Amino acid sequence: MGTYRFHTPDGLSDMLPEDCAAKRGVESKLRKLYEAGGYQEIETPGIEFFDVYAGGEFVAQENLYKLTDQEGRILSLRYDGTVPVARLAATIYKEEEPPLRFCYVGNMYRFRESGGGKQREFAQAGVELLGATGAQADAEVIALSIASALELGLTDLQISIGQVDFFRGLMEDLDITGEDAVLLSELVDRKDSVMLEKMAVRFNLSEEDQKTLAMIPTLFGTYEILDMLKSRVKSAKAGAAIENLRQVLDILNDYGYLKYVSVDLGMLRSLDYYTGMIFKGYTHEVGFPIISGGRYDKVVSVFGRDLSAVGFSIGITLCIAALHRQGKAFSKKSIDVIVGFEDAPDLRKKAIDTVRMLRKKKMTAILDVMNKQEASIFEYAKKRRIEQVIFLKACDCCKDVEEILIQ
Repeated sequence: MGTYRFHTPDGLSDMLPEDCAAKRGVESKLRKLYEAGGYQEIETPGIEFFDVYAGGEFVAQENLYKLTDQEGRILSLRYDGTVPVARLAATIYKEEEPPLRFCYVGNMYRFRESGGGKQREFAQAGVELLGATGAQADAEVIALSIASALELGLTDLQISIGQVDFFRGLMEDLDITGEDAVLLSELVDRKDSVMLEKMAVRFNLSEEDQKTLAMIPTLFGTYEILDMLKSRVKSAKAGAAIENLRQVLDILNDYGYLKYVSVDLGMLRSLDYYTGMIFKGYTHEVGFPIISGGRYDKVVSVFGRDLSAVGFSIGITLCIAALHRQGKAFSKKSIDVIVGFEDAPDLRKKAIDTVRMLRKKKMTAILDVMNKQEASIFEYAKKRRIEQVIFLKACDCCKDVEEILIQ
């Protein structure tokens, strides 16, 4: 049996100083943005009871990292931020008057995520708006997701917006239910036009209905897409979905964000989870969505409170990868000063006082703890690209710290 003490598990990796600094910078920008929008940060446990995720059947059990506590109860590493927020809203905040605005920043764990740049442990931020229905709430969340990407410097951004109720309404029109409807939704989401055509023939759809089904995965745009499809459906549910998207586009236009948006009614993710508007965000050089969100009005009810909800998450790890690949470098914090001293009475204390004074002046200062000689410290500073060296000699013993800094 081999030893694994020199390695990290598959899908997990060490974060080195440069990437760690980039991550902290991204987190800080997002926290400030969400706080300015009235979203209060919460931090849920990294370990939840397995029932938190499995209770609503919103997460496939095989995607969860599972472990047990001392009493044999099954636990799970945090899979996402949304479900724990729903738990909070229905328990600790059950008496709080909506709308509730929460945000989070933290690491998530997914057992089957690996390959192609995906990690099993990754950093994610997100917001949840609970207790607010309608296009205004939907648009606020989409707008905040766009603002998040722009705040990080990701200007090459595309947001695809869908509406799961449109597909549900279309299925009502076509009288397709149960497993057949689920299969069609998967084919539409995969943009599998060949199989869609075969299924349309199997269901003996009219020529016009076949055209409608075939065009859904291929249409991308804004108002013109909504106008085209509205004339091809009869269902009140499908019509309401189109009207919801029209209002969302109007509001996003007021935000000045319409240029980033495209309607994609062929995007059908987890019909059991989402209940209305859904969206994904993409950027150049990353093959996965960096933003994912939508309306999920059924989730909080699993925990005993009937509360609507809409939110999104943004992948911090993916955003950092995108920024690197797009050549948008992060500012690297350098060491401003290293302070050394001769082996003489009182010089160590003087050096410590000097370092403290420099740090109060918002400079990055380190104290030489290796008792290097003056020439060695200058050589060390050159190799490490430290901008300045202060070396205290016996003649500096009587000088005030401020005098040394002025020199």
